[in-house]
Amino acid sequence: MSKQILIVDDDKEIVNLIDISLQNEGFTTVKAYNGEEALAILQENSVHLIILDVMMPKMNGLEFCQLVRQHDNTPILMLSAKSEDMDKITGLMTGADDYMAKPFNLLEMMVRVKALLRRAYYFNHQTQEDKEMIRLGELIINRKTYSTSVGSEKINLTSKEFEILYFLATHLGQVFNSEEIFRSVWKEKYYEANNTVMVHISNLRDKLEKNLGYKVIHTIWGVGYKIEG
Repeated sequence: MSKQILIVDDDKEIVNLIDISLQNEGFTTVKAYNGEEALAILQENSVHLIILDVMMPKMNGLEFCQLVRQHDNTPILMLSAKSEDMDKITGLMTGADDYMAKPFNLLEMMVRVKALLRRAYYFNHQTQEDKEMIRLGELIINRKTYSTSVGSEKINLTSKEFEILYFLATHLGQVFNSEEIFRSVWKEKYYEANNTVMVHISNLRDKLEKNLGYKVIHTIWGVGYKIEG
């Protein structure tokens, strides 16, 4: 069955160009010109991926993305005329899976669309056992046994260090700040000036880099932490 893609952009010319490119690759499409229209379409249609502009009237792409992420994990490729790093970070933090600055190359967009669809297919068709075992290059994270290893060498992590690593590894490419990580792992109220997450991540990094020889957890200064997708 052909994959259906929702295109959301207030620029009709761009929508038509994307539409033609997608249909030439065998995809079916639905189109919306602002976030409100897109939400109405999602209520009536099943889509496999969303191509989403940021700057739109009535409801912008960031607001739309946040609403969708409350109940839906459909891959989102965000488009924006803004190309600054902070704009990209903001888009990814609201739940986008990938980000392209306008003007963009249609061939590159198609490559990214297909990559996002492959990733979504792989995740949705994993067995429960697969989901409990995450492989990041040489690093193996086993949720079932609460163990982390590089090849046959075990990395001794505390339970909280493991939970932080597993949380970030199951959200590849997404940036989370200290409060979001604390709430997810400790499941307690977060207080300002709490450096618990920072200390745990520092210790976790030391252990990972000692065994791997390279950085796994990356810092986006002033924003948070992530593991690259």
